[in-house]
Amino acid sequence: MLYEQFDLADTDPLEGGLRWLVPGLVAAAAASGALLFYLIGQSLFAGIFLVGFVAMLVAAFIIDRRTPRAVEVAPLLLPDMELVGSAISLSPDAVALTDAGGVLQSVNSAYRSRFKSARPPLELGANAKATKALLKAKDTALRDGDAELPELALAGGKTSLVVTRVGGQKDLLFWRFAGSGKIDPIDIAAQRIAGPTGERLAAAGVLAALIDEDGQLLAANRPFADRALNGSATSGQPVQFGKLVEGSPEGMLRLVAEGADARPLRAVHVPLDVEKENGAGTLLMFESNEGPSLANSTNVQVLLEMLPIGLALVDRDGRFLTMNNAFRVAGGLASEEMPAYPGDLVVKEDKAAVADAVRRNARGPAMSGDLPVRLKHQPAEPVALTVAGLRGLGDAAVLLLLKDNSEEAKLKRQVAQATKMQAVGQLAGGVAHDFNNILTAIIGHCDLMMMRHTPGDSDYDDIQQIKSNSNRAAGLTRQLLAFSRQQTLRPQVLQLPDVVSEVSHLLKRLLGETVQLVVKHGRDLGPVRADPGQLEQVIVNLSVNARDAMAAGGGGTLTIQTYSIKAEQVADLGSDILPIADYSALSISDTGTGIPAAILGKVFEPFFTTKEVGKGTGLGLSTVYGIVKQSGGFIFADSKVGEGTRFTIYLPVHRVEEEKSGGRRAAKGVENESELWGTGTVLLVEDEPMVRTVAERALTRHGYKVLTANNGEEALEIVDQGEEIALLISDVVMPLMDGPTMVREARKSRPDLPILFMSGYAEEQLRKSIDIANVAFLPKPFSVQELAEAVRKALSDK
Repeated sequence: MLYEQFDLADTDPLEGGLRWLVPGLVAAAAASGALLFYLIGQSLFAGIFLVGFVAMLVAAFIIDRRTPRAVEVAPLLLPDMELVGSAISLSPDAVALTDAGGVLQSVNSAYRSRFKSARPPLELGANAKATKALLKAKDTALRDGDAELPELALAGGKTSLVVTRVGGQKDLLFWRFAGSGKIDPIDIAAQRIAGPTGERLAAAGVLAALIDEDGQLLAANRPFADRALNGSATSGQPVQFGKLVEGSPEGMLRLVAEGADARPLRAVHVPLDVEKENGAGTLLMFESNEGPSLANSTNVQVLLEMLPIGLALVDRDGRFLTMNNAFRVAGGLASEEMPAYPGDLVVKEDKAAVADAVRRNARGPAMSGDLPVRLKHQPAEPVALTVAGLRGLGDAAVLLLLKDNSEEAKLKRQVAQATKMQAVGQLAGGVAHDFNNILTAIIGHCDLMMMRHTPGDSDYDDIQQIKSNSNRAAGLTRQLLAFSRQQTLRPQVLQLPDVVSEVSHLLKRLLGETVQLVVKHGRDLGPVRADPGQLEQVIVNLSVNARDAMAAGGGGTLTIQTYSIKAEQVADLGSDILPIADYSALSISDTGTGIPAAILGKVFEPFFTTKEVGKGTGLGLSTVYGIVKQSGGFIFADSKVGEGTRFTIYLPVHRVEEEKSGGRRAAKGVENESELWGTGTVLLVEDEPMVRTVAERALTRHGYKVLTANNGEEALEIVDQGEEIALLISDVVMPLMDGPTMVREARKSRPDLPILFMSGYAEEQLRKSIDIANVAFLPKPFSVQELAEAVRKALSDK
């Protein structure tokens, strides 16, 4: 087929040229035809043209011999393009003829059909690399006569190329593209399944997968990848389709990734080759719509409404199908309101987490998990949202369970708070114990120095000031011990109205003129057993806090009330903290600004204060809490912002019992009470050198012979020597062997030996752990006089 017609240049005929010109042209055409047919593999036609070429040469020779010639001129051989086009059209391969620069001269129909146009071969490269390879093949063919590319990426697919230099002047190039160039239908199908066709199937709820003849998964659309492959791509290692699905007795398929409860799928196989039913093809899977959806059935809805917990069903797209009334109440929804998605219930920050949890449970295997979220109508308190995957309930793919865990969170905070206060209390008790040893040494040395100085002496006032400051420091340690509930209390049986009356005069001076004090007493209050000094401190601390709360409003009313609470009334309260018993109650209420609910549960924490910097230590209410709990009582705080705060203390009623030997002991010992001098040998056991030195000097000054020991082992060695010992004074906590262990060993040989324990820890705590009869206790820090009094009393009770 002729592609382009060339114009021949006009020339003057040579003399005698008409005799050989025509045979020469015909011979040239025959030679070109023979060469072309040989290149395209048509040997028969090439032979015919070769015979014609030889005949024309013979004819030209005869003519040339018969006629004289004046001038010899080289023949001009031009190809017959129409004949060339007809020749190359017989080739099944795509072929083209170009000039040396690659300009197209002629192509066949196979070339046009394959490349969809008549572009030159140099423009057919699929990429820059292929174009570069075409240019190199052209240059190689012009230089060497031919060039071959076994594999070349072109616009019509991969192929092989042979380029040959042809023509009488060797200035033409013959391009032959072998092979059909058709794209594999499996590749086309894979592109469609993974592309727009697969998306359209997904929109219709159809799962699509392309499988080859060996059962390997080649491509899949998004729903199938999400549900069967957990969203992973199919590239990489081949996956057997048979491992992703399993058959059901009904002739349907189930996805293995969704578990044994997976909803069955109907499947349709569409083969790529209609003649091969079991060959490669596309498998279309969709859920059966036979019968009504179980998720929307009346029975399921009635069952959901009967359950007391909030439940809702969600489909695979993450939309609500149904929910019960409890779910609406927990989610803050109206009676008929139903949002579109679960994420519409929560705050903006939790939407992504909820949507992701619903998607994973809807697409993957059936599982469940709790997710803490904050609801829109209640963002301050987190709630637990349980997300569980469902299978076999029709359209329902996810079950949501919404429960209000505010009480659980509150209990967790209370436990954490109690644990924290216990840890801080233990730390405070340990610090107070060590500090008490230091204060004991300071106060003792001050007493010893004051024995050598009289009032009016230049050093007397300085020593007195040191002792006064030490006593203030001792008060601070008592606060720490009260906070940690390890303070040494001196409880008495008393009436709450008497304690309030004693402290009322002090309160009037503390509250000032802007605060009105109102005191009310109830009837039939039972006696309580507590330390009156500590109860006064409780009342003062609460009253001062109330005064500060009312100062912003210019003052107010402070009401202190005592009343009786019977066991029946406690039972009616239904408190989980307050045991059922008879109580005497003390309430202190004010008309101040109140305490916000967010911080009401923190008021008893150590070092927590709402006052500005420099106006509060944060130990006031924690000390109150420690004193009340150590006294066996309970304290509660109630407050409303703008109305005031009320603290209520419940102390159990003490049942008085007569002590058998109480009268005899009370009569004994008051004789010569002021006499602190004594005689006898005292064994002093103390691991702190500074405390041991002070106690030894104080006892020596009061007439006692003192034997000292650094620890329990040394003390037992002294006891075993057999010397008469009138009193054993020992610290409780010591290294190697503590005081109680040493006393038990000593009493094995001396059962009647009097014991006086001294310690910076609380007496009540020590008595519970020591469990030794007939022992006395002296709390640290103590003065020289208090030590002498304790020793005298221990010897008199012998």
